[in-house]
Order: sequence, then structure tokens, then C-alpha cells
Amino acid sequence: MGIVVILAFFNPGIPDISKVYEYNGADVAWMLASAALVLIMTPGLAYFYGGMVKKKNVISTMLQSFICMAIVAVLWVVFGFSLVFGESVGGFIGNPMTYFMFEGVVDGEPWGGAPTIPFVLFAMYQLKFAIITPALITGAFAERIKFTSYVLFVCLFFVFIYAPLAHATWHPDGILFNMGVLDFAGGTVVHMSAGLTALASAIYLKHGKDFHTHPHVPARITYVLMGTGMLWFGWIGFNGGSAFGASALAATALATTSTASGAAALTYLFFDAAKGIKPSATGVCIGVVVGLVAITPAAGFVTVPHSLIIGSVAAIISRLCIEWRTKSKLDDTLDVFPSHGVGGMVGMLLTGVFAHSAINEAVETNGLFFGETGLFTAHVIGLLGATVFTLIMAFVLLKLTDLITPLRVTDEEEELGLDFSQHGEKL
Repeated sequence: MGIVVILAFFNPGIPDISKVYEYNGADVAWMLASAALVLIMTPGLAYFYGGMVKKKNVISTMLQSFICMAIVAVLWVVFGFSLVFGESVGGFIGNPMTYFMFEGVVDGEPWGGAPTIPFVLFAMYQLKFAIITPALITGAFAERIKFTSYVLFVCLFFVFIYAPLAHATWHPDGILFNMGVLDFAGGTVVHMSAGLTALASAIYLKHGKDFHTHPHVPARITYVLMGTGMLWFGWIGFNGGSAFGASALAATALATTSTASGAAALTYLFFDAAKGIKPSATGVCIGVVVGLVAITPAAGFVTVPHSLIIGSVAAIISRLCIEWRTKSKLDDTLDVFPSHGVGGMVGMLLTGVFAHSAINEAVETNGLFFGETGLFTAHVIGLLGATVFTLIMAFVLLKLTDLITPLRVTDEEEELGLDFSQHGEKL
């Protein structure tokens, strides 16, 4: 932070007041609201995860989400925004100097995909996506990771996994973008990157002390319900805001988001009922989140009826993966990979099936359902490429972090609980 403060002294970022652009007031208002909606998802995630862990780990688990709002915000201003949306270097990453210390952002020309809002608003809206992505990973290693090591890992994940995937997918010169891969609001960039990194983390850190020996008793189911409500609410800005304006497309994204999440929740509930499992609040909440994840890449590309299919299919596949995970030796504590990783993959593939140009003119080739194969093929290739890249980089970054500072807490610290052992606090 000392270095950042010194950089701020020498790079004040004073805007050029001679640059004047025309904006649409309604679009600006909607995007300001959307940025706030996406930001509230991170505290919502904190409650969602915090309610599922043991009582002695609630504070530490929630803080792992909250601290991302601080870490990523600083990185974003210094060079993070440049890595994602700066001048492309081979279609894989942005030049970190393009908007270094936010130079040229406040007075910058509006982004091509968001021409009616200030460039700085576009930048700050995108920041909220960068914040929640590493927070999603925390559910995989909840209750067994050192906080200081986690902070370092978040920095490395942002630079070497999130930024390249976001640039490749959302930048006009990005390699996935130019392949024709569609990702309306972050199915690949956010959920697949987080879910696959969660899988690698669970494998690398191995299982917790009490894995398969003591029944897991969540601390507060009411926290899970409240967190789900905050996520559901914030997802309106997550998907609706990705239209970058108060438009019919934003309304369509709102509709597909609402219906996919509802369909997924019901499917998850009925699936459990068919297996003789009592309907649970946790099950409904997980179903909602899986539906929200799956519709994210497709929200502005598919019809409302097709969103029902996406939500339902994702719920079944994710539920089967959770069932497999519980019988395996994989300790993905809060099922991040089955929910976010698998949900994101299903959503990405089904975008390639159901996307149609009548919904969004950005769809140059219609989905497989309409008899065209180009888009679906691009999505299959993109999915495989993103999966391999993320898993390899995740294992490398986990090992690097572990060499610098051990990732796992000691058995004594785990037994005591991370709230007290890592933070000196407890409920």
C-alpha cells in the first residue's frame, strides 16, 4: 500500500475538462444502480457461505468475501482494469500501462460496447464482477485456509486467471471473443474461472480434519436464506446491467434471469423429493444460485421459454454432481465446483444451443437448436480451452502461494476454529 500511495502522488489522474461526451441519462442511472446491485452480491455471498459453515468459522468465511472488495478495488485502479480492457497483447491479456493508475479513464471516450455511459462508470461496473469472482472460490476451501495466504492467492488469481479470461472473452481483440464465444454477463469469466479454481483448490488442499467423520452442521440456515435473497436481488444488475443501458435487452435479461432461477429452484426441489429427501431451505437456495449461474452467459441471447430449459437442465446436472462429490474424497466444502463451475459450463454450452439474433444482434450465428453449428462449436472449443487454462494456472498459483506462505492452517488452528485462530474473534 505504501507503493500504491507513492504511485498516486505521481499519477494524480486529473481529467482533461476539454473532453466532452454525450451520455444518455437513463442509461447512466441504470448502470449506476446496476453497479450497486452487483456490489451487494458480495456481502450476499458472504452470508450465503457463512451460514453453511460451522459456527467457529462464520466470521472468517464471511471476511474472505468482504476482503475481496478491498483487494481487487486497489488492484483494479493500479493496473487491473488495464489487464482486462487495455490494449490487447496477442488477444490474451491487456497492456497494464494502458490505463495505469486509472489514467485516461475518468475523461476517457466511452467504451464501444457501452457508448451512452461514461467510461469510468463502465470501468467501475466491471470492477464489481472482478470483486465477486475470487470470493466465489472461498467456499471450496472454507474452514482450512490461512487468511494471509488467501489474500496473496486472491491477488495472483486476479492477475493470472481472471484478467486473461476476461480480456479474452470481453475485449474486442480477445481470442475467445474473436472465436465467436458469447458470454453475456460472466458464465465463463466469472463462474467457470471461480468454479474450476475451486476444484483445483479442493484437490490441492485435501480434505478438512472432520471430513466424512462428523456430520456437517451449518451455523445459520437463516444466513443462507438471506444471502440467497441478496444474490438473487443483485443478479438483476449482474445480468440486466450487462446490456449497458436502460433498454429492451436489459428487460429481456431480467426476464430470463428470473425464470431460469425459479425453474432451477423447483427442479432441484422436485429432484430431491423424487429421491425421498425432505424439501430443505438449503436445497432451494442452492437451486436458485445454480439457475442464476447457468443463465448468466445466456441472459441477453436467449428467449424466456428457453431460459426455463437452461435453469432446469443445469439444476439436474449440478445436483447429480453434488451427489457424486459427497460420495467422493473431494472436500469442496460448499460445492463451489458443482454449483458454479458445472453451472457455468452448462450455461455456456446451452448458450451455444439456444442463442438467437432476434434477441441480440451480437449473435452472428444462431444456436444449435436453430440448425446452425458454428456458435456451438466455438463454445465447445472455448469451454475446453478455458477449462485447461484455468486448471493448470490454478494449480501453479496454489503451489506458488504455498511456497511463499503455507496455505493450510495447522490441525490445532482448524480445531480451534478460524474465527479465533486467524482473527482473534468469535460469535
